[in-house]
Amino acid sequence: MCYKLQYIDGLKPKDKWYFSFGTTMHNCVERFFKVSTPPPPTMEELLQYYEQNWLSAGYESAEEEAGYRDYGRDILTRFWEIHSPDFCMPVALERNFYIDIDGIKLRGIIDRVDKLESGGLSIVDYKTNKELFTAAYLEEDLQLTIYQLAAEQTWQLPVERLTLYHLRSNTACSCSPRDEARLEQARRLVVEVADNIVQEKFPAVENQYCPCDFPEHCPYYRHQYIIATPQPARQELLPGIAAVDAVERYASLQAQIKELQMQLDEAKQTIIEFCQAEELNRVFGSEHEITYKLIERLGFNEDDVKALLEPQGLWEKVLSLDQSRLKQLLADEEIAGDIRDRLESLRHIMSAYPQLYLKKRAEEEE
Repeated sequence: MCYKLQYIDGLKPKDKWYFSFGTTMHNCVERFFKVSTPPPPTMEELLQYYEQNWLSAGYESAEEEAGYRDYGRDILTRFWEIHSPDFCMPVALERNFYIDIDGIKLRGIIDRVDKLESGGLSIVDYKTNKELFTAAYLEEDLQLTIYQLAAEQTWQLPVERLTLYHLRSNTACSCSPRDEARLEQARRLVVEVADNIVQEKFPAVENQYCPCDFPEHCPYYRHQYIIATPQPARQELLPGIAAVDAVERYASLQAQIKELQMQLDEAKQTIIEFCQAEELNRVFGSEHEITYKLIERLGFNEDDVKALLEPQGLWEKVLSLDQSRLKQLLADEEIAGDIRDRLESLRHIMSAYPQLYLKKRAEEEE
């Protein structure tokens, strides 16, 4: 959804200091390596370029900007000290690439590509993230996977190393290249995303970066921007009563439970209908918030599966239609890949039901 709001609807995101800081540092790293012949620029030349090309947008105060300006100068000084003695010119810097994935034209920019002694390529992407990268982060980074696809398609050479360079600590975090299965997974993802764009499918997906700059348009946050209506007072808890009245208390509470369950079901239905009508994923009360999700149960039609598996002699592996055995069959690498793919394509939504998740609202920051 954020993609749609920014790139299709044309909404302008807010200036952020970390974008300015990251762009400034990227430009300076490019300046260090971008020479026609060695050596690289001197430290004084690099720092002078830094001062002349500093980006100020997004900082909340002059004090904050000055602090990061000093911090960036320290990072670049250390960068120069590390890379100047054994300076090597890269194969490419800030290289624009255009690749074709099943008819989808994909464009991007690779920070740096080096030629290794083995003849293969090394891809380096500079980051100004706060935390150092973990091994799991490197393995899951989609950007590096796309860069490998682009580099191998552009130079017709194998990529042998992928690196995220953590500028704040001047640490190169490297991993092995993706295997063909991972590359194919990325290709399928690109095609899937492109298909969703063509079909104008832009579902809101919540992640650690939420809310974005457009919360008033997001179904997870938009409700906060709707004029609130007065909320009914909450029912007070029942007072305690003597043990001798336990029998009647039990009967009374049972009746109240039934009544409250009816009220709960009515309130739930009201929230569900409101979320569906307004296309919201979250609604807010004065003290609590509720997230609405439509839970879909995937399954297989028995006749379709039998028609596919019986000619292959595989129907007895699942007997009638046993969903758990079907999952085992899908994971069995001894089964031909095209059969597993065709079987997977038979999976469809069997049923769907709404689910609400309640939690107390976090206190607003001062």
